[in-house]
Amino acid sequence: MDTATLTTPANWQHVDQQIQTLNAKLFSGLSPVSLALAQLDWALNFMESPAAQIQLQETVLKDLGQWWMKTWQWPETEETATSSPDTRFSHSAWHAQPWASMVQAQHLNEKWWQQATQLRGMRPHSQNQMGFYASKWLDMMAPNNWLATNPQAMEKALNTGGMSLVSGLQNAAHDWWKQHGHARDDNTEGLKVGQGLAMTPGEVVARNHLCELIQYAPTTKKVHAEPVLIIPSCIMKYYILDLSPHNSMVRWLVSQGHTVYILSWRNPDDNDALLTLDDYVREGVLSSFEHVHQAHQEHVHLMGYCLGGTFAAMAAAALANHTHRRATDQPASQRHNGLASLTLLAAETDFTEPGEMGVLIDEAQVRMLEDMMASQGYLSGQQMAGSFQFLHSRELVWSNRTKRWLLGEEEVPNDLMIWNADVTRLPAVMHSQYLRQCFLHNDLANGHFELDGQTLLLRNIQVPTFAVGTVKDHVSPWRSVYKLHDQVSAPVTFALTNGGHNAGIISEPGHPHRHYQLHTTPANAERWTASEWQAQAPQHEGSWWEAWSAWLVAQGSGRQVPARTPTHTADLGAAPGQYVMVSYDD
Repeated sequence: MDTATLTTPANWQHVDQQIQTLNAKLFSGLSPVSLALAQLDWALNFMESPAAQIQLQETVLKDLGQWWMKTWQWPETEETATSSPDTRFSHSAWHAQPWASMVQAQHLNEKWWQQATQLRGMRPHSQNQMGFYASKWLDMMAPNNWLATNPQAMEKALNTGGMSLVSGLQNAAHDWWKQHGHARDDNTEGLKVGQGLAMTPGEVVARNHLCELIQYAPTTKKVHAEPVLIIPSCIMKYYILDLSPHNSMVRWLVSQGHTVYILSWRNPDDNDALLTLDDYVREGVLSSFEHVHQAHQEHVHLMGYCLGGTFAAMAAAALANHTHRRATDQPASQRHNGLASLTLLAAETDFTEPGEMGVLIDEAQVRMLEDMMASQGYLSGQQMAGSFQFLHSRELVWSNRTKRWLLGEEEVPNDLMIWNADVTRLPAVMHSQYLRQCFLHNDLANGHFELDGQTLLLRNIQVPTFAVGTVKDHVSPWRSVYKLHDQVSAPVTFALTNGGHNAGIISEPGHPHRHYQLHTTPANAERWTASEWQAQAPQHEGSWWEAWSAWLVAQGSGRQVPARTPTHTADLGAAPGQYVMVSYDD
């Protein structure tokens, strides 16, 4: 985004911005241009593909025959009744007719549309868009979303004398008022920042206009010599890594004898529209890194999560540049200006396969977002949350509404849900640069990304690197995270853990049903493909945190030093700090 556009746009640009902002409201943040282009691509290729038309018709007739035969298969066999892995229809009420036929019809529709939207000749982006939009439409029309076609809801209404429907109506009304800013969540069980959440003791040891740096108090008499600096994503508040005491990553790391720092980003307002990616990497990551390095005169373990991981990779590449190196007699592999290791959690550095996020990002969509942000100076937390809800509408919208509106079930909030509702903003210029330079142009992976005029090359990163992907991650697909192997000149230890983008990372020791794969690829070894890695990497039960902590210790000097209490030149306050408290009603 041209920063001049935000400050002194021409009159005609004001008109464009107003039109795009209106379109964003009318189309729920989706670009009608992008959608129309995908539909036109599909329609034109469909019209000139008679073979595909015949094949799709044959599929309809075949599926209709199968559906008809199973519809009259009465009663259903046990094998048929329990064969669907779809959790939306796992209740026993769906196994009887006519509901079982509705479930079968839903699955056949999904299968047919997936085939129908992947026509030969279409642009890959159009194929992804049409398949994605078709799946979202079918999710909305699924029989479990409607009272008249949901046997589980009708059964519960009958058993409760209609009280489940009364509760559901109250929940729907509350959700409507909340959506329009007239109601708040009051069922939080007393959990909030500083009260059950973000409770690990520590001090703010540095603060600038962009972030606070928090150092946590030790709980062991001695600590490992090399401190750990954590960079969370600015899309989220930092306490995702310091939730409740039992699942706080920073509290657990401190208990293992690590000196832990974390960066807390300030929630931007309309005065921060011109903040750039350079600002976030330089004033956020590199400034905090230099503070930690100078405070202890030790190499620093740098870790980043999600977009914070992308920032951390940029900072590591900057530290590896000649302009950021110090004169030293150490070998080149150690000449990283104090960097001991790099860890990236669910973080992408190559955006050629961004998964479902890529479906919503193209030139037309980015232009709409830029014009929308130009009118307010930022992307609001609610707008960002709306995009994530659309991406995962089956789980976050329809399944949730089915439970609350049709079954009358009240959600029991947990720490992760409360954190997820504590949304943040993104400044206009930085977000535009991120979308264009990373998603659209893939500059970081291609060696075209510049920081303060210096090109950043990931291949210059030679320190040991640890990366974590999660199996069900729709934000940073693990196969995309895995591409780091081909970008750095370092040994890469890769962990693939079960769970999603958040739950897979917040995987504390003792958490049931946790497992992961782990394998280290030496710097000069032949790289496996992602599929080869998944097939051959050893399986482990339990939390990947323990393997990572052991890896951090192995990358250090092996020395232990007396525990370090947080030190600062000015009294900036205790953790969790001031910036994390800033929220907006967008």
